[in-house]
Amino acid sequence: MNILVIGSGGREHALVWKLRQSPGVKEIYCAPGNAGIAGLANCIPVKATDLRGLLKLTGEKQIDLTVVGPEQPLVMGIVDLFRNNGKVIFGPTEKAAQLEGSKAFAKDFMTRHNIPTAKYGIFSLQQRKEAEEFVRSAQAPLVVKADGLAAGKGVVMCDTKEVALLTLRQILEDKIFGQAGEKVVIEECLRGEEASIFALCDGTNIVTLAAAQDHKRILEGDLGKNTGGMGAYAPAPLMTSELRDRVVNEAIRPTLNGMQSEGTPYTGCLYVGLMVTERGPMVLEYNCRFGDPETQVVVPLIDGDFAELLFSASTGSLRPEQARQHPASAVCVVMASRGYPDDYETGKEIKGLDSVTADEGEVVFHAGTRNENGRTVTAGGRVLGVTAIGYGHDLAGTIHAAYRIVDRITFDGAYYRRDIGRKALMSA
Repeated sequence: MNILVIGSGGREHALVWKLRQSPGVKEIYCAPGNAGIAGLANCIPVKATDLRGLLKLTGEKQIDLTVVGPEQPLVMGIVDLFRNNGKVIFGPTEKAAQLEGSKAFAKDFMTRHNIPTAKYGIFSLQQRKEAEEFVRSAQAPLVVKADGLAAGKGVVMCDTKEVALLTLRQILEDKIFGQAGEKVVIEECLRGEEASIFALCDGTNIVTLAAAQDHKRILEGDLGKNTGGMGAYAPAPLMTSELRDRVVNEAIRPTLNGMQSEGTPYTGCLYVGLMVTERGPMVLEYNCRFGDPETQVVVPLIDGDFAELLFSASTGSLRPEQARQHPASAVCVVMASRGYPDDYETGKEIKGLDSVTADEGEVVFHAGTRNENGRTVTAGGRVLGVTAIGYGHDLAGTIHAAYRIVDRITFDGAYYRRDIGRKALMSA
């Protein structure tokens, strides 16, 4: 089987890394890839948003399965294009991808299908006064979200009504998130503990993977600005078997049934972001693809043929027995560039990568890197996903192992949180 993975970040590196372990895989191509992926796959400089160029590539390289990493090509309709041309591709159609492409669509969808979520309102610039009235009549804290795709940064936590009103102006009038902020969703701030779960779907059947917990805020103690994710761990102890059953029955299954009933069967990876509250699990958001950096800790725990699993989801032949998981834990610590998620410098040489030992459960997933004159240098805000896989010890040991790897890797301005996974230990 020849496989094409689309994307260039840490998530795609993790997908390629896992696919490389499947016995039936012959060649792996990645477009456009990065410096780390280049060691495992043939990287081809075609952008993830060049849908026609990617389609042409599948013919040139005789691709049997395409796996889409980022959300943008999915929202643009790459799955529709590929399927109309007889290609097997892992991901949802353009209409189904609205679950991530439009937060307003997702919230209204949840309401239509009785999926538990926070109370909310949806407003455009022309409804600015109504939005302000909604804020003034609500109880702080509030969450203000840009409707469209904003690279994981379009969600603003507002501790006071004054901050919420300011955020409304910044999104709707100042266009800080560009076209993604044509509309906003304002919702109550749910109290509880966050978790996320991936469900692989073939339109009808589902296979759930290990639950993970991401760390979105830039500063330790979950303070500071939202980022694309500063680290993750899995499995999350919060997600007991009883809670998982509730999530499947109250959120995941109703989502699949709802998509089917609306004529848009969901295939690919459905990421469900949750807040576990006193009222039970409530859906914060959907993603229409593997999350980042959760993929870096969830995918290593799959016990089985990953390529076969994704192919089955793409061809309507998913089976429950494909849900086997290793009895292990995984922890990913993101090393970022100084200044992220705001302005940051690139081109800093990364040292210590050759100290990582794969056979000891150590792996470094490249998120924002490039090769430059024989050196690996930084090329993004989130640079590396330093990951430890604990086959022989508990989560505390896996956390310790991850930070041991971090301590061996350096680049100018490297920043990372020191508390990834601490929540799990505190609640144990």
